[in-house]
Amino acid sequence: MEHLRARVIVHGYVQGVWYRQSTKDEAIRIGVGGWVMNLSAGTVQALFEGEKKKVEEIIGWCHRGPSGAQVSKVDIFWEPYKGEYKHFDIRYGR
Repeated sequence: MEHLRARVIVHGYVQGVWYRQSTKDEAIRIGVGGWVMNLSAGTVQALFEGEKKKVEEIIGWCHRGPSGAQVSKVDIFWEPYKGEYKHFDIRYGR
């Protein structure tokens, strides 16, 4: 079973709309590890690790986000899988 690690930056109206909490809920539902946080540029950054199809599924969800979000673009950066994250957390700070 192939595993992936991806870092994404989500652009658009994605802060103040429960994007981080919704990403955490969705990541836990899907079964991927990692974290999500706001960036000072008004974007949201997340790191996902897990089975290939699950990582691809959460990235697909990031293109939509929660109902209040308006996602304009998602940058995806593939990284070597490390297996560091078994849980999914919200990181605070900018």
